[in-house]
Amino acid sequence: MSSAPPITSRVRPLPLVGVLRLGRPSDIWFKPALSVVAAVAPPNLTLLALGRLDLAMYTMAGSLCALYAHNRPYAARARALAWVVFGMIGGLAVALIAASLTTGAVVLVTVGALLAAAQKAVCDATRIGPPGHVVLTFISSASLFAPETLGQVPGHLALAVAAGAWAWIVGMAPGLVRPHGPERRATAHALNAAAAYAETRGTGDGHARARAGAAAAVHAAWQSLLSTGARTAPRRALERLVVRAEFALAVPGDAEAGHLRAWARELRGKGPIPHVPPAGDGTTDELLGVEAELDSPARPLLSRLGPLAPIALRTALGCALAGYVALALGVGRPYWALVTAASLYQANVTLTWSRGIQRVVGNLVGVLAFAAIAPLAHLGPAALVLSCLALNFGAEALIGRNYWLGSVCVTPMALLITEFAHLQEPGELMTDRVVDTLVGALVGFVAAVAVTNRRAGDRVEHALDALESAREHAAKTVTAEHPEPGALESARRELAAAVVDLRATTDAAAGEWWQRALPEERVVLAEQAGHRTLAATVRRQGLHTTEGARA
Repeated sequence: MSSAPPITSRVRPLPLVGVLRLGRPSDIWFKPALSVVAAVAPPNLTLLALGRLDLAMYTMAGSLCALYAHNRPYAARARALAWVVFGMIGGLAVALIAASLTTGAVVLVTVGALLAAAQKAVCDATRIGPPGHVVLTFISSASLFAPETLGQVPGHLALAVAAGAWAWIVGMAPGLVRPHGPERRATAHALNAAAAYAETRGTGDGHARARAGAAAAVHAAWQSLLSTGARTAPRRALERLVVRAEFALAVPGDAEAGHLRAWARELRGKGPIPHVPPAGDGTTDELLGVEAELDSPARPLLSRLGPLAPIALRTALGCALAGYVALALGVGRPYWALVTAASLYQANVTLTWSRGIQRVVGNLVGVLAFAAIAPLAHLGPAALVLSCLALNFGAEALIGRNYWLGSVCVTPMALLITEFAHLQEPGELMTDRVVDTLVGALVGFVAAVAVTNRRAGDRVEHALDALESAREHAAKTVTAEHPEPGALESARRELAAAVVDLRATTDAAAGEWWQRALPEERVVLAEQAGHRTLAATVRRQGLHTTEGARA
């Protein structure tokens, strides 16, 4: 441990270079893009045929649930999508009831800010993944400012439930064609990441980052496999491949990297899962450790919500202040400022700043895109619906490359959705959107700076303690003469998770303001010791042989 006394770091540099740089598209970018179109089109086209596009906001609430959980195995996806639909309907219900009981804008903004904070906290605690709380907040905030009576609430909720059920079906449908697709992709990613580290031979400037990335990918692959339910033959085959990725982390080398990349390529298609021969050295009991992890109780949701209190407070304060300022400026749609503020909040102040820049740039370019699209969309209701569908596809296809690029499509889509009830003056819509974007981004970031997150440093200390405890347990298990069946594998999984959690916690804390200096030296030494112990567990299990793998 470093003996240097802790100091307070007041301001950390905010990045400008690279914030708008485009990344590579996701491997499955087309899946959420096609899914959202498939989920949105039937309800909207039905309402178009019935001449009731004014109800589209309620069906959109359910349809947009199809954006979630595309990386999860189908057994886990079924549960996750059901909870997303439940959360969406719950937020919509609160918003509609509030809108029916009062027209006071200040009260409605306050309700919207509290909903946004709750949605942010729950989405982060459950790690539901992109698009996180933003879509939920958009729907609930917009619904707060829609005309509503108490008698209309049940019917509007029924529309959202029906569309949500359809979105669930859309999300699950690909499983009929490729039932093991998500876990195959996760395993392929782990193999490629391990190959990248193996090619460094454990040396060079980038080996530490490559090792951390590979460890995270392997951990994610295990999490994917552990959530698939029954341990079927395909899952067992994938488990053996993930073990080979772990072996590459223990003994990096170019020769092993070639095998890993070849197996990863085979997993990308629909062909059989590559067969890795089992080891003949007594490793058949190791999978009992996987079963032990499946049987271990999950952390209660409330315990996961506790550390997120500062982020939730930032969200509530930033959204409320953004809405109030928008009201003071006379903007007709203060919920746009609220949603802009809500969309900013990331794991720390530095990432929040980057997201703010991306949001502002994307929205401003999107407003210009709306100016070009509006004349076409205003040709008739059908053109309006088709334009929104095209923008839905574009948003999901592009947002993985950089948030601002996806926002270029999200912004005109949000503007067009407001016209489902009746067409509006484009100039007024564009002006309101620009003002609300600037207000939401500025006020939201100020709130992020003002609300300190001193728990970030504490979480690093806790993660260090957890890693040290897991490392000691794994080391004792390695040196035991006759460990219990599955004990070594269970200890290895616990240690691997602790290593990944320490890196994620440290990265999040590194971008935070107003906290003591992080124990960087202790973190590096703990990571190195953790990886050495992980390598020892691999060697103890006999995976150092050429054919090493699980039974």
